[in-house]
Amino acid sequence: MQHRLTTPLTSEQTKQLKSGDTVLLSGVIYTARDAAHKRLCEALERGESLPLNLQNAVIYYAGPTPARPGEVIGSCGPTTSGRMDAYAPTLMHQGVIGMIGKGARNAEVVKAIKACGAVYFAAIGGAGAVMASCVKEAEVVCYDDLGSEAVRRLVVENMPLTVIIDSEGRNLYTDGPAQYLAACTEEETGL
Repeated sequence: MQHRLTTPLTSEQTKQLKSGDTVLLSGVIYTARDAAHKRLCEALERGESLPLNLQNAVIYYAGPTPARPGEVIGSCGPTTSGRMDAYAPTLMHQGVIGMIGKGARNAEVVKAIKACGAVYFAAIGGAGAVMASCVKEAEVVCYDDLGSEAVRRLVVENMPLTVIIDSEGRNLYTDGPAQYLAACTEEETGL
């Protein structure tokens, strides 16, 4: 099923999403990679306020390249999500409701997704220019010294995503191949 969603997302919206659904996402999202995640979690450990509001936020695991003259942003493809696994549960418990990246997540992240009613989306890997075309505004929010890995506030329009892990913990990366193999077996055997 395809959905058109606008941020901020709500738990009611994430509950409607199922693993394998496609989404066209619009609204405000934030970029953050592992260095920014580490700083955010360290700030929380010190009892500090965060430099952005994570309530119902969507974080895109990306480090955009510099924009060419006349463009909003450079190439903006997803990075491997596993590098954020050590930090993602903490940020979900701070209100992050959506994460965008590529690749598998560990068991602790899946557990936090279920506990927080969050969702994990995959973006098109290797198509950073396509993903960048969805970005209508971009500005650095914090950690400017991290360069391309600074936290940015993006306004996106119709960003194409696939739900990989839904709020109930169903995982397209594990369930999808099993369903495909079952369908192939039925087709081959006539069962």
